[in-house]
Amino acid sequence: MSDRFGKSPFAAAPPTNQDPVRVMVVDDSAVIRGLLTRALEGDPDIRVVASVGDGQMAINSLQRNSIDVIVLDIEMPVMDGLTAIPKLLAVAPQVKIIMASTLTLRGADISMRCLSAGAADYIPKPTSTREIGGAEDFKRELVSKVKALGAAAKRAGSRSRGELRPLTPVSPAFLKREPPPVTLRPAPAVGVGAPVKPDLIAIGSSTGGPQALFEVLSHLKGGVTQPILITQHMPATFTTILAEHITRQCGLNAQEAKDGEPIVQGRCYIAPGDFHMLVHQRAGANVIALTKDPPENFCRPAVDPMMRSIVRAYGRKVLACILTGMGQDGLKGCTEVVNAGGTLIAQDEASSVVWGMPGAVAQAGICSAVLPLKEIGPYIRKFASRAA
Repeated sequence: MSDRFGKSPFAAAPPTNQDPVRVMVVDDSAVIRGLLTRALEGDPDIRVVASVGDGQMAINSLQRNSIDVIVLDIEMPVMDGLTAIPKLLAVAPQVKIIMASTLTLRGADISMRCLSAGAADYIPKPTSTREIGGAEDFKRELVSKVKALGAAAKRAGSRSRGELRPLTPVSPAFLKREPPPVTLRPAPAVGVGAPVKPDLIAIGSSTGGPQALFEVLSHLKGGVTQPILITQHMPATFTTILAEHITRQCGLNAQEAKDGEPIVQGRCYIAPGDFHMLVHQRAGANVIALTKDPPENFCRPAVDPMMRSIVRAYGRKVLACILTGMGQDGLKGCTEVVNAGGTLIAQDEASSVVWGMPGAVAQAGICSAVLPLKEIGPYIRKFASRAA
């Protein structure tokens, strides 16, 4: 993403003096492995400890090395990435896997299957070695995701240490870190300002979001009649496949949103990649509006503009939810939702792949509930079906 929108969140950070994130790079091209390794080791907080050419070699290497993050190609000889994922997680359940995927329909579909199989995230893979070597945005995004997921892997590993094999020690301060304080927003039970049955459900998510969305939305079929708007940070081809997978796995009528289409009951609208999804009022009806306005929080689609537009269209009759993701996209928009009288819930830290976005709203004190992932779907279903 362009720096003309401000300082990039993927900009290199100074060393933290913590133990480095330990990475394995898996790709059948030795040239690409070398380029990825150089991009990663340009950051002092990352160390590539293994570089191998297929899924079976990755499993063998993982049995010998302590790894936090695996950058995994999809199409490889001997054993492909999709086949390798459950085997890798069986060896090291705490490891976080980032799929390197091309921006094609086939690549997006396989990537979504990889996420369902346990991969934590994906990164769009440039189509040539020249692009990988020269794409600063790609390198910054790769480093940022590896560091965020590496921190999550270290926390998970510290909880299960000794069950599989010893992990490289991490700093005592890191292991003793207490969860940030969360203050819930008190909600009056009756009268002005009391929660009301929502006319719309809005969800924002990023890193780890597809898996979280599948879990949450699987509870809503047949129990929620309100329209659901979802902004998930994804490129264009991937959002097309995300909508298809939500329809198949969750039984909801999900589709990529189209500019100008009316918002109707019982439908799930996904913000298309590279477009902000807004709600406009036209001839007394609420309709979808897609814009190419500048990225917000370095993202397009972004959660904040969606939330702001929802407040203007639906007022206080909104139930907003922020799921796992890096950064703090959604904080400003959700603050407007709450100030208008709407209700906000967020995913808790323990169940989040990355507690950036939900952590930002939780620590701001604007949430009515901060819940484990498995409790969010039932909560939404109950809240949405309450008496008006």
